[in-house]
Amino acid sequence: MAIERRREAGSGGRPLPEENGSVPGAGGSNTAAAPPPGPPPANAAGAEIQPVPVPPPAACSPLLLDYDGSVLPFLGGLGGGYQRTLVLLTWMPALFIGFSKFSDSFLLDQPDFWCLEADGQGSGNWSGSLSLGHANRSDNGSVFPPPGLPTPAGGNASECDCHEWHYRIRAGLVQNVVSKWDLVCDSAWKVHIAKFSLLVGLIFGHLITGCIADWVGRRPVLLFSVIFILIFGLTVALSVNVTMFSTLRFFEGFCLAGIVLSLYALRIELCPPSHRFMITMVASFIEMAGQFLMPGLAALCRDWQVLQAVIICPFLLMLFYWVVFPESLRWLMATQQFEASKELILQFTHKNRMSTESDIKGVVPELEKEIARRPKKVCIVKVVGTRNLWKNIVVLCVNSLTGYGIHHCFAKSMMGHEAKMAITHNFYADYYTMAGIALASCLAMCPVVGFLGRRGGLLLFMILTALASLLQLGLLNLIGKYSQLPDSELGTLVLAGMSDSVKDKFSTAFSIVGMFSSHAVGSLSVFFCAEITPTVIRGGGLGLVLASAGFGRLTAPIMELHNQKGYFLHHVIFACCTLICIICILLLPESKNQNLPENIPDGEHYTRQPLLPHKKGEQPLLLTNSELKDYSGLHDSVAVSDGISENTTANGMKSM
Repeated sequence: MAIERRREAGSGGRPLPEENGSVPGAGGSNTAAAPPPGPPPANAAGAEIQPVPVPPPAACSPLLLDYDGSVLPFLGGLGGGYQRTLVLLTWMPALFIGFSKFSDSFLLDQPDFWCLEADGQGSGNWSGSLSLGHANRSDNGSVFPPPGLPTPAGGNASECDCHEWHYRIRAGLVQNVVSKWDLVCDSAWKVHIAKFSLLVGLIFGHLITGCIADWVGRRPVLLFSVIFILIFGLTVALSVNVTMFSTLRFFEGFCLAGIVLSLYALRIELCPPSHRFMITMVASFIEMAGQFLMPGLAALCRDWQVLQAVIICPFLLMLFYWVVFPESLRWLMATQQFEASKELILQFTHKNRMSTESDIKGVVPELEKEIARRPKKVCIVKVVGTRNLWKNIVVLCVNSLTGYGIHHCFAKSMMGHEAKMAITHNFYADYYTMAGIALASCLAMCPVVGFLGRRGGLLLFMILTALASLLQLGLLNLIGKYSQLPDSELGTLVLAGMSDSVKDKFSTAFSIVGMFSSHAVGSLSVFFCAEITPTVIRGGGLGLVLASAGFGRLTAPIMELHNQKGYFLHHVIFACCTLICIICILLLPESKNQNLPENIPDGEHYTRQPLLPHKKGEQPLLLTNSELKDYSGLHDSVAVSDGISENTTANGMKSM
């Protein structure tokens, strides 16, 4: 009442306008009265009319943001024939991707080589008629005659003093990039740069195309990547020197990254929660089929240029995706592009021969109400302001980097970083051993993740990786140290119980276990990140974790470029990272059978739960979001503190 009297006094007895700018009518009515015609009254000049506040935009309907709970069941989940066709279309390119990813093993394989004089009768050189099985291989890969035959004079300096090299390629080709441009001896470092180019292109491609996919959509990124990989990939086969080859391989890797990332995101966003993992694993198996078929393809092509063209040409089939493959409906709904979403939903219902009458929850009517809403797109940099989401993405990026980085350490130990640890010198045996371990790892992931969940499976494989690494670095080196002390009692026991051959077998066994588990860690980290990253920034999140995996793979050519210097320290660093990752994995949430988060607040609600459910009647230490209480009204207690006597505390107890 006092406020009303002050308002009337300040305006000369006339009520002031309300907050919305209207003047209350007679009789206390809140309806705005029309102003009388003619000039305004004299006292109106002194009245201050407050600006009309702009109301905040209404929140989007929760029904439309609940894609897994409302939209996907309305479309029939994976029961619809159109959805199954789209999933099949995301599987098919995995075979071509497998060809491209493992092409370096054939295009850039280091062949056996030796020098031939122009007349073929040099006193210090020899022809290639001698069987390579009895030849000696030098550090730079060249093959020299056994001790009984003459060798070039001048030591290592004369080994590269040659006018004509003769090559024997082990990878099923008659000619590859190394033999084409004589990338041996002083030019051998160019081979490692060529290997860098594809991996660096993949890293930059994942980072950039991931952000673009969140801004313009998955479908444009996929289609433009296909167009440019055809241009750059076919131009690689026409390279005139190794510099042109390496440059074009960078752009080929960049475009390949766009295809891999967009297909991965589309595949995840098409599936209901119970089918996401198995559909992703089927794509991994198809990609590994390309790895297994690659040696046969190389043997049929015989020449590296033909092989490169055969690898790239199948991407021509993906040009038809412009017509048959739609944009991700989940991404359209999450970014509030409801007009395009409505058209796509009608397309789904038409393809599946469904009727809109089956829309029990009223998705289409809600879409029509919200169809005028402006799109709301988000960039991955917004994750910096979150509390839990950035932590989850960083943990999975470190896991991916560690898994793929330490995988190379185990591979080197098994394949012959030291001659005594080598199990074979046959190219095909080495290649199929690596492929077989990767296949076994993916097969083991299916039951383990199905039983333990994403977080439990990732933790188990990381523990296996850490154990294999620590045992290989610590236990075997400790045994070797004490085995050199025959005077000590422990050294005598070790010498009696373990020979060098047994030690090498243990090292090989630890390497196999480490490769098996580290491959699972890398693959599962990528899938885990795709699940917990919200749809509006899923492309950027996938780009970060896939780029981290690329950095891990990049350690292999880096170590080869430095001639394996620092190899032991490299292994030690990654072994320490595995221990850190084991602790960090416990901070991750569990996404098994959970709906995909659609926006950043949904991603923030993915908080970690205990690995084991708490016992009945036991109060959990970490409350879920539904159990959190609202304490936002605590500051209102100041307003009512006047009613509490000075000698009474807030909890009602009398003060002394």
